[in-house]
Amino acid sequence: MSENVAAYREVVHGCHNSKANVAAGKFLAVITLNAICKVFPLKSTERQKKKRDKAQNTRPEMTPELRLSFKKGHCSSLAPENQIANSIGCVKFQERGEIFFFYRLQVNKEEAHSVHDVPRLYIVLRPESGERPVEEKQDPHSGKEGTKKKFGESQSGSWKNEYEGGQGSQEVNIEKEPLLRFIVMGRKSLPDPGKKSQPFWGYVELVTTKIEDVKTALKEEYDNSKRGHRSKFPARAVGEGVYRIVRHNSGKNKMHTHLIYKLEFPPENEESEPQESLNIEREGSFVIQIKNPEQPGSSQFRGLQNKRKAAFPAHLQGQLGKNRYHPADPPDFLNYEGCEFLLISASDDINKVLGLELDTEEEADPSCSDLVRTFGETASTTPLFKGI
Repeated sequence: MSENVAAYREVVHGCHNSKANVAAGKFLAVITLNAICKVFPLKSTERQKKKRDKAQNTRPEMTPELRLSFKKGHCSSLAPENQIANSIGCVKFQERGEIFFFYRLQVNKEEAHSVHDVPRLYIVLRPESGERPVEEKQDPHSGKEGTKKKFGESQSGSWKNEYEGGQGSQEVNIEKEPLLRFIVMGRKSLPDPGKKSQPFWGYVELVTTKIEDVKTALKEEYDNSKRGHRSKFPARAVGEGVYRIVRHNSGKNKMHTHLIYKLEFPPENEESEPQESLNIEREGSFVIQIKNPEQPGSSQFRGLQNKRKAAFPAHLQGQLGKNRYHPADPPDFLNYEGCEFLLISASDDINKVLGLELDTEEEADPSCSDLVRTFGETASTTPLFKGI
């Protein structure tokens, strides 16, 4: 304390004006407070302690499916439910569910060694929850779904190419009843992860709440009129896992949506030749863009015939405006047959692109396969479980 007083005297020595005295007084107050703190250190009050404890106890818990990899400097906070804010941007989950991959073989082919051996790649999405438990889908009497009701299964060959796109509206509680989207990929494979600027076109062929409708679609003959014959081989299951559709605000680009997935089958220790030939990686992230049915196609993607295109309700069509493409927000766009979209590869590392991980079953036990439980033996499962 005496040292501080001596320092004060040195400061005021020779100061003969009021401003200097005021400055010296402030200096003395600061050093005096420091000296007191050394003798009587401040302790945290009970209120401060309770405040810290409350902050720790109210920190949002991470649900299993939203488990993050909290690398240093990677994720700064967890925003409201199902929303993640990190250095990569804000990611919000719009929809969760199961994803299944199927393919057909060309006639006289026994295995898929390249994309040339496959005339069709199908994706089946089964949403199970999302931002809203109730989603809007096409009227069940429209599109292929409605044509099935009109003609029945026995006449499937006569109406196969006669149906129009989905239209109208019906509400479905995806948490209480199945909603299935049967999707066709135009290039017969997923986008190549190494070519991130190359878009792949696809469309929704069937939307239904009946599992039997999808079973029938997997068994239907594939009409290859260019070769003058039909493929009579049923589809083969080649992948099963979980998917999410997420809204991503990166700050640098406009808001966009991702379709991300992670496989459960085939198991990691099995071969994966057909999966590799179709670019079905263990996990993947794709920017997904909905095609506006009222805007013309491009030279690269001519798209479906006009009668096959989806007719979205006014409130969905209004969101598209005059844009040719629009994010899949809301995912209800995909609930209309004839909905066309583009997939653009973002990465085969979801954590790297979006800062999150998807949970799957720790052990890939074939007896626990949801694909088999849902569709039975409709499709061959050898590629699914053995990767061959």
